[in-house]
Amino acid sequence: MTRIHIDEWPPYSPADQAKKDNVLIAAKLMVNAALTAPSTGGVPGQEAEIAYGQKELELIAREMERLAHEQVIERLKKPFLYEAVMVRESDAVVFLGNKRAHETPMDVGCGLCGGEPNCSFVYERLNHYNGLIDATDRRRETAIRGPVCVIRAHDLGYAIGSALWVAGNNFIDAKSCYSVGLAGRNLDFCMNSEIVVGILLGVASKNPYADTPPNYHLTNLAKQVDAVRKITTITRQIPNHPYHTFDPAKKKKTDNTGKEE
Repeated sequence: MTRIHIDEWPPYSPADQAKKDNVLIAAKLMVNAALTAPSTGGVPGQEAEIAYGQKELELIAREMERLAHEQVIERLKKPFLYEAVMVRESDAVVFLGNKRAHETPMDVGCGLCGGEPNCSFVYERLNHYNGLIDATDRRRETAIRGPVCVIRAHDLGYAIGSALWVAGNNFIDAKSCYSVGLAGRNLDFCMNSEIVVGILLGVASKNPYADTPPNYHLTNLAKQVDAVRKITTITRQIPNHPYHTFDPAKKKKTDNTGKEE
């Protein structure tokens, strides 16, 4: 009989990998939900990508740590570092982006972008030819190269909500993160989009994205396990009696007559 043993520990063991495979199936269903979510004018604008595997997640986490130390403002530094740990603790990451928000405004003059209600706010700040925006200039002075069409960006919200609904109904812990999306976009996940959000996915007895202690980038489970391994290795090197001749059991005491007390 073929058996599939599933457990969350140790990480990336065959038992844990079987659990991650279950999450990957749900991640693909989440993408279905995101791509079929409502979109402005019925025009498709969402794209999705799934990150899976220890090496891929580690690259994302390290990019988040780089952003924390080099680019983001001080009050976002720890959230980026904490969420980098959460990436490592995840089973998969779903990236969702909107590829139209920075390139093809809806042209309805809504003014949601913060400018005049005629879309001039977007066109005057981007290179374009007769309304065709040149998106080949990908240089950025800010985290997101704007301005973007906000009504298009709203579509991404519908996609994220639909994807999270699928995760919840499949009993998968999920957390949508700007930090993860920013790092993923820098690594060419959803490369056609300027606005990208990353959704962390995990299955564990304890939700890995809630009840985060202070300095989580230093006190997380992986750090604690590594510390125990270090201590165990050191204590084994302390001079001790040979295990095959030394009995650490306490010897029984006897009185003057030789009887046990």
